[in-house]
Amino acid sequence: MTVLEKSKWRGRILRYAPLILWAGAVFLASSTTGSMSNTSRIIRPLLEWLFPHTPEDVLTVYHGYIRKFAHFFEYAVLAFLASRAFRGSSVGLLQRFWTVLAFFVVLTIASIDEYNQSFNPARTGSVYDILLDCAGGLAMILSILIYKNKTAKK
Repeated sequence: MTVLEKSKWRGRILRYAPLILWAGAVFLASSTTGSMSNTSRIIRPLLEWLFPHTPEDVLTVYHGYIRKFAHFFEYAVLAFLASRAFRGSSVGLLQRFWTVLAFFVVLTIASIDEYNQSFNPARTGSVYDILLDCAGGLAMILSILIYKNKTAKK
């Protein structure tokens, strides 16, 4: 293997490994590990510390909002990593259509994730979560486009 070939493989690994690892983390979070009863072990004491006199039902609502924000955020990160991988690709088609492909990755993983959750008794699969996940991915892709547009003008 030549130095150039090694460099290409190294570049591919550095571009795609974070994307693959994050997708794995997303699927891990969608297992029983990420259920509301398990995340309440961390989030609940924090909420009780921040809002000591808040009624139980309000804390449950806050917990739900935090979990929904986590959906948005984890798929925004997924879109960022997919965008990074595709924009830096040596394949022209991937470079040209990185926005569509990054969104397709987000949609595909969100759909598989929610489908898998529908079989887990500790979780619920929801089309609304897919929409929220896609919104997070789309927000990141649009942010990247805006950033690229502003830096290109300078």
